[in-house]
Amino acid sequence: VWGDPIGHSLSPAMHTAAYALLGWDWTYGRRRVDEASFADELASLGPEHRGLSLTMPLKHVAYAVAAQHDARATLTGAANTLVRSGSGWYAFNTDAGGIVAALAEAGVVAADRARIVGAGATASAALVALSEIGVRQVWIAARRPAAAAPLRDLGERLRLRVDAVPLDSPTHASVDVTIATLPGGVSVDESVADRLAAAGGTLLDVVYGHWPTDLSRAWDRIGAPAQGGAGMLLHQAVLQIRAFASGGVDQPLPREDEVVAVMRRALVGD
Repeated sequence: VWGDPIGHSLSPAMHTAAYALLGWDWTYGRRRVDEASFADELASLGPEHRGLSLTMPLKHVAYAVAAQHDARATLTGAANTLVRSGSGWYAFNTDAGGIVAALAEAGVVAADRARIVGAGATASAALVALSEIGVRQVWIAARRPAAAAPLRDLGERLRLRVDAVPLDSPTHASVDVTIATLPGGVSVDESVADRLAAAGGTLLDVVYGHWPTDLSRAWDRIGAPAQGGAGMLLHQAVLQIRAFASGGVDQPLPREDEVVAVMRRALVGD
């Protein structure tokens, strides 16, 4: 897994646990790589490297370098997975699928109205995921609503209505589910968080290293369901391993239920 910073990544523990269970003689490590060094680092890889996981800030440059893209990567313009394909690379976005699976674990398999908090890189994957569970109306709550313009364009391609509203709006429309995509450590004023929670349905906060968040505390104050980003991290990694193994994300792994269980234990350090 490459990114900058990268020392905090839990991906090596999860992947290593999965490979051990499956009896695969594979290794998975981490490397600090920024945008400026990405091209040289990629060119240096030998044929023994099957693929890469990419985190920030590399998801857009990874997309750009690939000769082929899966549907989710094409929609978002971002890739968190590269797999060797002939002499080039095949790009996947497994974040969207990870969000779909994490929502299902939270009991949300279908919804009509949703909110995304934040308009950064993860918001596009969240929008794709919401379209896949049948959502037709999405509000983007952002500190700078103008930053949501690319998400409105993506919404048109997905046949979703997407509206942008200020994060500190005095009122928010009632929704079935809220996906928070703010980076870990970003603070949200308590009164703003409480307004979002009051009309927010189930919360999926993609943060996994800074828990609880200001938003999850607001959901907790009213007794509403809230889930952190560990489930998304787990399930996007399962899809990555599928891609490394078969060149696609649709073919389940051998003993996949056991793989998921051992990866979940690695994620929590058990």
